[in-house]
Amino acid sequence: MLKTENTLTPGELGLPKPGRYRKTAFKRIWKERYLFLLMLPGLIYFIVYRYVPMLGNIIAFQDFNVFKGFLHSDWVGFKHFQKIFEDPEVLQVLWNTILLSFLQIVFAFPISIILALMLNEVRNEGFKRVVQSIVYLPHFLSWVVVVGLVTVLLKSDGIVNQFLQQAFGMESIPFMQSPGWFMPLIVLEVIWKESGWGTIIFLAALSGVNPDLYEAAVVDGANRWRQIWHITLPAIRSTIVILLILRLGSVLDVGFEQIFLMLNPFNKEVGEVLDTFVYFKGVQQSDFSFATAVGLFKSLVGLILVVGANRLAKRFGEQGIY
Repeated sequence: MLKTENTLTPGELGLPKPGRYRKTAFKRIWKERYLFLLMLPGLIYFIVYRYVPMLGNIIAFQDFNVFKGFLHSDWVGFKHFQKIFEDPEVLQVLWNTILLSFLQIVFAFPISIILALMLNEVRNEGFKRVVQSIVYLPHFLSWVVVVGLVTVLLKSDGIVNQFLQQAFGMESIPFMQSPGWFMPLIVLEVIWKESGWGTIIFLAALSGVNPDLYEAAVVDGANRWRQIWHITLPAIRSTIVILLILRLGSVLDVGFEQIFLMLNPFNKEVGEVLDTFVYFKGVQQSDFSFATAVGLFKSLVGLILVVGANRLAKRFGEQGIY
Protein backbone atom coordinates (compact mmCIF):
# COMPACT_ATOMS: atom_id res chain seq x y z
CA MET A 1 0.00 0.00 0.00
CA LEU A 2 1.43 3.32 -1.11
CA LYS A 3 1.62 6.11 1.43
CA THR A 4 0.43 9.56 0.47
CA GLU A 5 1.94 12.83 1.71
CA ASN A 6 -0.74 13.02 4.38
CA THR A 7 0.11 9.57 5.77
CA LEU A 8 3.91 9.87 5.75
CA THR A 9 5.66 10.59 9.03
CA PRO A 10 7.87 13.69 9.43
CA GLY A 11 10.95 11.44 9.38
CA GLU A 12 9.88 9.83 6.10
CA LEU A 13 9.34 13.27 4.58
CA GLY A 14 12.84 14.32 5.59
CA LEU A 15 11.54 16.79 8.17
CA PRO A 16 12.71 17.05 11.77
CA LYS A 17 10.43 15.68 14.46
CA PRO A 18 8.21 18.22 16.34
CA GLY A 19 10.36 17.97 19.44
CA ARG A 20 13.47 18.88 17.47
CA TYR A 21 11.92 22.20 16.44
CA ARG A 22 11.97 23.32 20.06
CA LYS A 23 15.53 22.13 20.56
CA THR A 24 16.68 23.88 17.37
CA ALA A 25 14.93 27.11 18.37
CA PHE A 26 16.47 27.00 21.85
CA LYS A 27 19.94 26.37 20.40
CA ARG A 28 19.53 29.30 18.04
CA ILE A 29 18.37 31.58 20.85
CA TRP A 30 21.31 30.52 23.01
CA LYS A 31 23.73 31.02 20.13
CA GLU A 32 22.44 34.54 19.54
CA ARG A 33 21.83 35.22 23.23
CA TYR A 34 23.67 38.54 23.21
CA LEU A 35 21.50 39.89 20.40
CA PHE A 36 18.37 38.81 22.27
CA LEU A 37 19.80 40.43 25.39
CA LEU A 38 20.03 43.71 23.47
CA MET A 39 16.35 43.31 22.53
CA LEU A 40 15.33 42.71 26.14
CA PRO A 41 14.94 46.39 27.22
CA GLY A 42 12.71 47.09 24.23
CA LEU A 43 10.60 44.00 24.90
CA ILE A 44 10.22 44.95 28.56
CA TYR A 45 9.18 48.48 27.56
CA PHE A 46 6.45 47.26 25.22
CA ILE A 47 5.19 44.64 27.67
CA VAL A 48 5.02 47.02 30.64
CA TYR A 49 3.85 50.21 28.91
CA ARG A 50 1.95 48.88 25.87
CA TYR A 51 0.49 45.42 26.52
CA VAL A 52 -0.17 45.35 30.26
CA PRO A 53 -2.19 48.63 30.17
CA MET A 54 -4.42 47.05 27.51
CA LEU A 55 -6.04 45.05 30.31
CA GLY A 56 -7.64 48.32 31.43
CA ASN A 57 -9.78 48.33 28.26
CA ILE A 58 -12.33 46.20 30.10
CA ILE A 59 -13.70 49.37 31.71
CA ALA A 60 -15.07 50.34 28.27
CA PHE A 61 -17.70 47.64 28.91
CA GLN A 62 -18.40 48.76 32.49
CA ASP A 63 -19.77 51.73 34.37
CA PHE A 64 -16.41 51.99 36.01
CA ASN A 65 -16.34 53.20 39.59
CA VAL A 66 -12.96 54.06 41.09
CA PHE A 67 -14.05 52.86 44.52
CA LYS A 68 -15.44 49.54 43.25
CA GLY A 69 -12.48 48.79 40.97
CA PHE A 70 -12.31 46.59 37.88
CA LEU A 71 -13.81 43.48 39.44
CA HIS A 72 -16.88 44.97 41.10
CA SER A 73 -17.97 47.71 38.67
CA ASP A 74 -21.25 47.11 36.85
CA TRP A 75 -21.05 45.57 33.37
CA VAL A 76 -23.00 47.47 30.70
CA GLY A 77 -21.88 45.78 27.48
CA PHE A 78 -21.70 48.07 24.44
CA LYS A 79 -23.56 50.96 26.04
CA HIS A 80 -20.63 53.39 25.74
CA PHE A 81 -19.91 52.36 22.16
CA GLN A 82 -23.51 53.09 21.20
CA LYS A 83 -23.12 56.51 22.78
CA ILE A 84 -20.24 57.26 20.38
CA PHE A 85 -22.63 57.15 17.41
CA GLU A 86 -25.55 58.79 19.20
CA ASP A 87 -23.81 61.76 20.82
CA PRO A 88 -23.69 64.69 18.32
CA GLU A 89 -20.64 66.08 20.12
CA VAL A 90 -18.72 62.86 19.46
CA LEU A 91 -19.72 62.89 15.79
CA GLN A 92 -18.45 66.48 15.43
CA VAL A 93 -15.18 65.57 17.13
CA LEU A 94 -14.84 62.50 14.89
CA TRP A 95 -15.39 64.64 11.79
CA ASN A 96 -12.77 67.17 12.97
CA THR A 97 -10.28 64.33 13.51
CA ILE A 98 -10.86 62.72 10.10
CA LEU A 99 -10.71 66.05 8.26
CA LEU A 100 -7.50 67.13 9.99
CA SER A 101 -5.87 63.75 9.40
CA PHE A 102 -6.89 63.88 5.72
CA LEU A 103 -5.32 67.33 5.35
CA GLN A 104 -2.09 66.12 6.94
CA ILE A 105 -1.91 63.10 4.62
CA VAL A 106 -2.63 65.17 1.49
CA PHE A 107 -0.39 68.15 2.25
CA ALA A 108 2.20 67.11 4.87
CA PHE A 109 3.01 63.54 3.79
CA PRO A 110 4.17 64.38 0.21
CA ILE A 111 6.46 67.20 1.40
CA SER A 112 9.00 64.68 2.75
CA ILE A 113 9.07 62.94 -0.63
CA ILE A 114 9.52 66.23 -2.49
CA LEU A 115 12.33 67.33 -0.15
CA ALA A 116 14.09 63.98 -0.57
CA LEU A 117 13.86 64.21 -4.37
CA MET A 118 15.21 67.77 -4.33
CA LEU A 119 18.12 66.91 -2.01
CA ASN A 120 18.88 63.82 -4.08
CA GLU A 121 19.50 66.10 -7.08
CA VAL A 122 22.06 68.22 -5.18
CA ARG A 123 25.59 67.26 -6.19
CA ASN A 124 27.48 69.34 -3.61
CA GLU A 125 27.67 66.95 -0.66
CA GLY A 126 28.61 69.65 1.86
CA PHE A 127 25.66 71.86 0.93
CA LYS A 128 23.40 68.81 0.89
CA ARG A 129 24.36 67.81 4.45
CA VAL A 130 23.89 71.36 5.75
CA VAL A 131 20.42 71.68 4.21
CA GLN A 132 19.42 68.23 5.43
CA SER A 133 20.50 69.10 8.98
CA ILE A 134 18.59 72.38 8.91
CA VAL A 135 15.31 70.84 7.71
CA TYR A 136 15.25 67.99 10.25
CA LEU A 137 16.39 69.94 13.32
CA PRO A 138 12.80 71.16 14.10
CA HIS A 139 11.87 67.52 14.77
CA PHE A 140 13.80 67.70 18.04
CA LEU A 141 11.82 70.70 19.30
CA SER A 142 8.88 69.97 21.59
CA TRP A 143 5.38 71.01 20.57
CA VAL A 144 5.38 73.45 23.48
CA VAL A 145 8.26 75.34 21.86
CA VAL A 146 6.75 75.15 18.36
CA VAL A 147 3.32 76.40 19.43
CA GLY A 148 4.98 79.08 21.54
CA LEU A 149 6.91 80.35 18.50
CA VAL A 150 3.77 80.31 16.35
CA THR A 151 1.83 82.21 19.02
CA VAL A 152 4.51 84.90 19.29
CA LEU A 153 4.68 85.32 15.52
CA LEU A 154 0.93 85.30 14.83
CA LYS A 155 -0.60 87.11 17.80
CA SER A 156 -2.46 90.37 17.17
CA ASP A 157 0.65 92.53 17.74
CA GLY A 158 3.09 89.89 16.49
CA ILE A 159 5.66 90.18 13.73
CA VAL A 160 3.38 88.82 10.99
CA ASN A 161 0.50 91.21 11.72
CA GLN A 162 2.87 94.15 12.05
CA PHE A 163 4.35 93.34 8.64
CA LEU A 164 0.90 93.03 7.04
CA GLN A 165 -0.18 96.36 8.52
CA GLN A 166 2.95 98.26 7.52
CA ALA A 167 3.51 96.69 4.09
CA PHE A 168 -0.07 96.31 2.84
CA GLY A 169 -2.13 98.44 5.21
CA MET A 170 -4.17 95.40 6.29
CA GLU A 171 -6.01 95.09 9.58
CA SER A 172 -4.75 92.75 12.26
CA ILE A 173 -5.76 89.11 11.56
CA PRO A 174 -6.70 87.01 14.63
CA PHE A 175 -4.86 83.89 13.48
CA MET A 176 -4.94 82.12 16.86
CA GLN A 177 -8.60 82.90 17.59
CA SER A 178 -10.05 82.35 14.11
CA PRO A 179 -11.68 78.91 13.55
CA GLY A 180 -10.88 79.17 9.83
CA TRP A 181 -7.15 79.39 10.50
CA PHE A 182 -6.95 76.52 13.00
CA MET A 183 -6.50 73.54 10.65
CA PRO A 184 -4.19 75.33 8.16
CA LEU A 185 -1.93 76.33 11.06
CA ILE A 186 -1.89 72.77 12.43
CA VAL A 187 -0.89 71.37 9.02
CA LEU A 188 1.80 74.03 8.49
CA GLU A 189 3.26 73.31 11.92
CA VAL A 190 3.40 69.58 11.14
CA ILE A 191 5.08 70.29 7.79
CA TRP A 192 7.71 72.55 9.37
CA LYS A 193 8.44 70.22 12.30
CA GLU A 194 8.25 66.71 10.83
CA SER A 195 8.91 66.89 7.07
CA GLY A 196 12.68 67.00 7.45
CA TRP A 197 12.67 63.91 9.64
CA GLY A 198 10.61 61.96 7.10
CA THR A 199 13.05 63.07 4.40
CA ILE A 200 15.81 61.00 6.03
CA ILE A 201 13.87 57.78 5.42
CA PHE A 202 13.37 58.52 1.73
CA LEU A 203 16.99 59.62 1.27
CA ALA A 204 18.08 56.31 2.81
CA ALA A 205 15.91 54.48 0.28
CA LEU A 206 17.32 56.58 -2.56
CA SER A 207 20.89 55.75 -1.55
CA GLY A 208 20.26 52.17 -2.67
CA VAL A 209 19.40 53.08 -6.26
CA ASN A 210 21.91 51.66 -8.75
CA PRO A 211 23.76 54.59 -10.47
CA ASP A 212 23.99 52.48 -13.63
CA LEU A 213 20.26 53.00 -14.13
CA TYR A 214 20.76 56.76 -14.41
CA GLU A 215 23.68 56.29 -16.80
CA ALA A 216 21.57 54.00 -18.99
CA ALA A 217 18.75 56.55 -18.93
CA VAL A 218 21.13 59.33 -20.05
CA VAL A 219 22.30 57.13 -22.95
CA ASP A 220 18.65 56.68 -23.94
CA GLY A 221 18.21 60.47 -23.95
CA ALA A 222 16.12 60.81 -20.76
CA ASN A 223 16.23 64.23 -19.09
CA ARG A 224 16.23 64.76 -15.32
CA TRP A 225 12.42 64.76 -15.06
CA ARG A 226 12.23 61.47 -16.97
CA GLN A 227 14.88 59.95 -14.72
CA ILE A 228 12.98 60.99 -11.59
CA TRP A 229 9.70 59.63 -12.95
CA HIS A 230 11.00 56.31 -14.30
CA ILE A 231 13.89 55.53 -11.91
CA THR A 232 13.84 57.54 -8.68
CA LEU A 233 10.15 57.33 -7.80
CA PRO A 234 9.82 53.59 -8.58
CA ALA A 235 12.88 52.99 -6.39
CA ILE A 236 11.18 54.47 -3.31
CA ARG A 237 7.64 53.36 -4.15
CA SER A 238 7.67 50.49 -1.66
CA THR A 239 8.91 52.84 1.09
CA ILE A 240 6.16 55.32 0.25
CA VAL A 241 3.53 52.57 0.41
CA ILE A 242 4.76 51.23 3.77
CA LEU A 243 4.87 54.68 5.38
CA LEU A 244 1.44 55.53 3.96
CA ILE A 245 -0.02 52.31 5.39
CA LEU A 246 1.45 53.11 8.80
CA ARG A 247 0.09 56.65 8.55
CA LEU A 248 -3.39 55.32 7.79
CA GLY A 249 -3.15 53.24 10.95
CA SER A 250 -2.98 56.46 12.98
CA VAL A 251 -5.61 58.32 10.95
CA LEU A 252 -7.59 59.03 14.14
CA ASP A 253 -4.46 60.01 16.04
CA VAL A 254 -3.53 63.55 14.98
CA GLY A 255 -1.47 64.43 18.05
CA PHE A 256 -2.77 65.38 21.48
CA GLU A 257 -0.11 67.82 22.63
CA GLN A 258 -0.14 70.05 19.56
CA ILE A 259 -3.94 70.26 19.38
CA PHE A 260 -4.29 70.78 23.13
CA LEU A 261 -1.86 73.70 23.07
CA MET A 262 -3.57 75.30 20.06
CA LEU A 263 -7.11 74.99 21.43
CA ASN A 264 -8.95 77.97 22.90
CA PRO A 265 -12.66 78.84 23.40
CA PHE A 266 -12.81 80.50 19.95
CA ASN A 267 -11.64 77.53 17.86
CA LYS A 268 -12.72 74.61 20.06
CA GLU A 269 -15.70 73.74 17.83
CA VAL A 270 -13.47 73.00 14.82
CA GLY A 271 -10.31 72.10 16.73
CA GLU A 272 -11.33 69.49 19.26
CA VAL A 273 -10.30 65.99 18.15
CA LEU A 274 -10.68 62.53 19.65
CA ASP A 275 -7.46 62.76 21.66
CA THR A 276 -8.43 66.00 23.41
CA PHE A 277 -12.04 64.83 23.76
CA VAL A 278 -10.87 61.69 25.59
CA TYR A 279 -8.74 63.87 27.87
CA PHE A 280 -11.60 66.24 28.74
CA LYS A 281 -14.08 63.39 29.26
CA GLY A 282 -11.79 60.95 31.00
CA VAL A 283 -9.63 63.20 33.16
CA GLN A 284 -11.58 66.40 33.73
CA GLN A 285 -15.07 64.88 33.88
CA SER A 286 -14.00 61.47 35.26
CA ASP A 287 -16.03 59.58 32.64
CA PHE A 288 -13.39 56.88 32.39
CA SER A 289 -15.54 54.21 30.75
CA PHE A 290 -16.73 56.41 27.89
CA ALA A 291 -13.24 57.82 27.31
CA THR A 292 -11.84 54.28 27.16
CA ALA A 293 -14.55 53.22 24.71
CA VAL A 294 -13.63 56.13 22.42
CA GLY A 295 -9.94 55.20 22.63
CA LEU A 296 -10.70 51.54 21.90
CA PHE A 297 -12.88 52.52 18.95
CA LYS A 298 -10.02 54.66 17.61
CA SER A 299 -7.59 51.73 17.86
CA LEU A 300 -10.04 49.38 16.14
CA VAL A 301 -10.48 51.78 13.21
CA GLY A 302 -6.69 52.08 12.90
CA LEU A 303 -6.31 48.29 12.84
CA ILE A 304 -8.97 47.91 10.14
CA LEU A 305 -7.34 50.61 7.99
CA VAL A 306 -3.88 49.07 8.32
CA VAL A 307 -5.09 45.57 7.41
CA GLY A 308 -7.21 46.89 4.52
CA ALA A 309 -4.46 49.13 3.14
CA ASN A 310 -1.91 46.33 3.43
CA ARG A 311 -4.11 43.92 1.48
CA LEU A 312 -4.77 46.59 -1.15
CA ALA A 313 -1.03 47.24 -1.49
CA LYS A 314 -0.34 43.53 -1.99
CA ARG A 315 -3.07 43.34 -4.60
CA PHE A 316 -1.22 46.02 -6.58
CA GLY A 317 2.05 44.12 -6.34
CA GLU A 318 3.66 45.84 -3.35
CA GLN A 319 5.17 44.00 -0.38
CA GLY A 320 3.17 45.72 2.37
CA ILE A 321 4.24 45.70 6.01
CA TYR A 322 3.62 41.98 6.64
